[in-house]
Amino acid sequence: MRQKPTVLGREIVARSRLFAVEELQLRFANGVERTYERLASRGSGYGAVMVVALIDAEHALLVEEYCAGTDDYQLSLPKGLVEPGEDVLEAANRELKEEAGFGARRLEYLTELSLLPGYMTQKIQVVLARDLYEEHLPGDEPEPMGVERINLRELSNLVQHPQFSEGRALAALYLARDLLSQRGEFVL
Repeated sequence: MRQKPTVLGREIVARSRLFAVEELQLRFANGVERTYERLASRGSGYGAVMVVALIDAEHALLVEEYCAGTDDYQLSLPKGLVEPGEDVLEAANRELKEEAGFGARRLEYLTELSLLPGYMTQKIQVVLARDLYEEHLPGDEPEPMGVERINLRELSNLVQHPQFSEGRALAALYLARDLLSQRGEFVL
């Protein structure tokens, strides 16, 4: 296994309401020194959660919301921050209720994903939610979110949808589908 670089210095060089840009001065095992920058969350550090919510054996829920990064409405999985005092599964169920109007009787932790590990510290916990029931909680979204369903058999078509571009959500859907298939709960 490679030896991690030695951190010679670190400094926050810019801040916003949500993020901080951290500059890292590093020395690698071979003596080469480099400066890296990364986007660090300014949040509480409790993390984030993304929910693959199955409404039946073949269909998952997607939510539609405005995304400032792409300046348009996008389809994705319900997701959000883990609040103080919550564990990942509690946060997943709360976010599912706030964004999609459903709760889940069965929640299962799947994995942790990152978006840009070379430039961002943020990671997201992926949770599988099943045995859904209708329940809506007020959330922090500025407008109601649209809710759609996707057939797990048609994930390859989802990437062609003009409103779907989030790689983490696609990876989470494939991971959930593959896990269910391995368990014999879903036949491809």
